[in-house]
Amino acid sequence: MKILTISDVEVNFIYSPTIQERFKSVDLVISCGDLPYYYLEYIISMLNKPLYYVAGNHANAVEQTVGGPHSTPWGAINLHRNVFRCNGLLMAGVEGCLKYNAGKGQYTQGDMWSWVLSLIPALLINKLRFGRYLDVFVTHAPPAGIHDQSDQPHKGINAFRWLDRVFKPRYHFHGHIHIYRSSTVTKTLYEKTQVINTYGFRETIIDIP
Repeated sequence: MKILTISDVEVNFIYSPTIQERFKSVDLVISCGDLPYYYLEYIISMLNKPLYYVAGNHANAVEQTVGGPHSTPWGAINLHRNVFRCNGLLMAGVEGCLKYNAGKGQYTQGDMWSWVLSLIPALLINKLRFGRYLDVFVTHAPPAGIHDQSDQPHKGINAFRWLDRVFKPRYHFHGHIHIYRSSTVTKTLYEKTQVINTYGFRETIIDIP
């Protein structure tokens, strides 16, 4: 399965008719947050593939579009605090980042722990049914100590690192950390999980067990 992951910044050749030729072999799209609804809806309409997402900390409560006000991207599936199976791929997600002001999509470390712990029953069911807990974990913020930064808005999430260690998803896609230098580390193997900062976009091929 080929997955297109996106986050944080619009890419010109994705938001154009060239998307159909360049990404025609993509099976699934995953957004890690902070992208406008019209951008996600354009991708869905052009590729006609499932799009799963988590919201970032800059998501609008309501976005005005030519189709009227949207409180969610039409046609996309929200992964926040949910576990889904799509074409055999097991996915779960948690939105937002650490709280640093009164803005939307910001939570405490305790909040993040509650979101992660709420996923456990469904992960255990996955293990019983499919022999594994999770294939892909999708978040906006990174796990603690991996790709994160020292300032409060960009600190990593302790609960995400714990989930990666205990439930061992094959991939953990996140956004939130903007990339300004080619030397920035964006891919790290933690235990058995490949943690990937998908700022902009990435294409990843996953073999489903």
